[in-house]
Amino acid sequence: MTEFLDHLRNVLADIEANGLYKRERLITGGQGGQIEIASGEGRRKLLNLCANNYLGLADHPEIIGAAKAGLDAFGFGMASVRFICGAQTLHRELERSIASYLGKDDAILFAACFDANGGVFEPLFGPDDAIISDALNHASIIDGVRLTKTKRYRYANSDMNELEDRLKEAHRDGTRFKLIVTDGVFSMDGYVAKLPEICELADRYGALVMVDDCHATGHIGDKGRGTPTLTGVGQRIDILTGTLGKSLGGAMGGYVAAAQPIIDLLRQRARPYLFSNSLAPAIAAGSLKAIEIAIGADDRRDLLARHAKEFRSGLQKKGFELLPGETPIIPVMLHEAQRAQDLTKALDERGIYVSGFFYPVVPQGQARIRTQMSAALSAGDVSFAIDAFADAGKAIGII
Repeated sequence: MTEFLDHLRNVLADIEANGLYKRERLITGGQGGQIEIASGEGRRKLLNLCANNYLGLADHPEIIGAAKAGLDAFGFGMASVRFICGAQTLHRELERSIASYLGKDDAILFAACFDANGGVFEPLFGPDDAIISDALNHASIIDGVRLTKTKRYRYANSDMNELEDRLKEAHRDGTRFKLIVTDGVFSMDGYVAKLPEICELADRYGALVMVDDCHATGHIGDKGRGTPTLTGVGQRIDILTGTLGKSLGGAMGGYVAAAQPIIDLLRQRARPYLFSNSLAPAIAAGSLKAIEIAIGADDRRDLLARHAKEFRSGLQKKGFELLPGETPIIPVMLHEAQRAQDLTKALDERGIYVSGFFYPVVPQGQARIRTQMSAALSAGDVSFAIDAFADAGKAIGII
């Protein structure tokens, strides 16, 4: 045991020495545009630019009220998985609401979208099938595909020529069913997948299409229905996965939405569903209200889009290197992990809460601060953040 722990300490020391050590900061209250942090200097208020709280619903009073009502009516927790003693009318109501919102036959709930992506592939596809995955897909998709016995193919991010090559390769390999899987919005970059082109290739080569829309559902597309409506492919997407932990209230929980036979088989064989506790009733009740609010939240989506445009333009004018895009995800590229940590610290000192991202979260040499806009921010907050970035960037020699 001593030798093993010494080994782990050495690994941790190497992580620290390479500027890759991740430290958590403690928030003393709820999530929002402004948050309070506990530190050695006491409690400090900061402007929050790195939550997935795109619509600003994480502290919405109606959602909190609905969660409290769910707690009173359905209890604190289920103490069971769904098929034994953990299925409430509340869970089915939420699944039906998700399916209706996204235009699918049905939906199935998981504890998180990581579990949804971890559980969706293995029950549906076997050794005779092919899964063709974008190189920048979320870690949960990568892990989920690894759990299968399918033939696996990968194409460079949004490279349609390479995707077609992989489809041809899968055909030559004699595969039965082919599935193209992609993020709708790539979380570290903010890029939107080329869904029209993907769907055209899928039709040409007889493939299914799956989209993980975690960073789109609620705040992108018509009524927040995500990248399929944003890009005009509508119901061509065969399988949609997503989360309740970002725009839709920000709590936890994930889902798969698809045709009825897909959902029915997942209920029978998806291991994270079969062997994990049901969502807490308060989360299910609050998420139902969050979907209701999101459908009617065009004002919040418009505000979010204005913030993203203003913040992106402001940082570019100040001389920062940004990845191109039009989503609320605006990565500020620093390339080196230590530079990302230095800028994070300098911004903290100026009242801005952000986090540096570096290996293994992003590839080596691609360290960044991923900023995210929120409808919880005001126009004044966005201006303040631009000025703080400029001041911090100059102080540490980035601009």
